[in-house]
Amino acid sequence: MPAMIVGGCGGPLSTLDTAGPASSDVATLWWVMLSGAAMLTLLVLTLLLLAFSPRNRPFKNGGRLWICWLGVAMPSAVLTALLGYALILGEGSIAEPVPGRVTVEATGHQWYWTFRQPGSNSVIATRGVLHIPVGQPVDVRVGSADVIHSFWVPRLGGKMDAIPGQINILRIQADRSGVFEGQCAEFCGLNHATNRFRVVAHDERDWARFQQEGGR
Repeated sequence: MPAMIVGGCGGPLSTLDTAGPASSDVATLWWVMLSGAAMLTLLVLTLLLLAFSPRNRPFKNGGRLWICWLGVAMPSAVLTALLGYALILGEGSIAEPVPGRVTVEATGHQWYWTFRQPGSNSVIATRGVLHIPVGQPVDVRVGSADVIHSFWVPRLGGKMDAIPGQINILRIQADRSGVFEGQCAEFCGLNHATNRFRVVAHDERDWARFQQEGGR
């Protein structure tokens, strides 16, 4: 059983097997939320056991302590801290325009993805494969050609909805070269399960070659 649990933390679509700063923030938030939830669960189970204990019932003389402080104040403090941390982390992950940053247009279709980005000679258009440089933040301008989709590369960043007539911006970054799996995370029709794509992260030399050759 432990081996199965640990195995679930890895894989091409794992949010815990991170490969970039944006995905690391998401994973960190997950662990913090898990710790807070575990703390509250332990508190509730402890109070439940004490409530049914035939000996030394804590509520007989000290009900205010258990109910007001441990039952209300402590969970409120933990949840407030978790909310504040999530807001701070989320604010830091918002993509803001920066001159010179690599920008890619990602468009969801039923049932594939297309990508457009500037090259050395002309605009580079690809289908099903997004090319990015290693070690650089990339702003993905996410849109849709038909219905609502959701752009998601679990090991590189969070999710972003692709909405017809609207552009949403998601920032991703790969810390190392390789191929990372992506998929649509919003049910978009009968072939939703096959609406997947890949992100190829290039080192400096391969990125320059890709920019020059135009993705051929």
